[in-house]
Amino acid sequence: MAGTDPSPATGRLPEGVHAVRPGTALLRLETTQERTGLLDGAWWPRSRDIATELPGLIRTLSEHLGPISRVGLDSAAWDGLHTRLVVDGQVVHLDASSVGDDTVLITRGDQDLFSLLVVPPDASPAAARAAMAQAVRADNLKGAEQILLDTRAEPPLPPGVTTT
Repeated sequence: MAGTDPSPATGRLPEGVHAVRPGTALLRLETTQERTGLLDGAWWPRSRDIATELPGLIRTLSEHLGPISRVGLDSAAWDGLHTRLVVDGQVVHLDASSVGDDTVLITRGDQDLFSLLVVPPDASPAAARAAMAQAVRADNLKGAEQILLDTRAEPPLPPGVTTT
């Protein structure tokens, strides 16, 4: 969608996106000759229950992308992970790993891969909006973790706790 990227100075969401609330997914559906951005969109689930949250995302993505065959997830970030999920009669294989990269990888068909930032369910609306706006920018070069840190969508670690 040409001309829908947010302004880097304002952090605005693309035109036509007015409400961002838990359960929202934003995609940048634009055909380009080369891929410069790291992410294709963002998703703000309502909870960490994958069986509850993922079917809605799959339905929405299928409307725009066609059948979704696989979803790659961080096993540590989700409750109730299975190896597959049936959504509207379509089997979607779930690939779980412990990468901890704050993304969901969506596979359409045999090879098309889309990477979505996952905004934590408990993020504030302002932080989620800012993170999603950054993720859908075609020229975004920041990874998901950095976007969440920069926008404060990721809750701060308790005092004395560090990441490796």
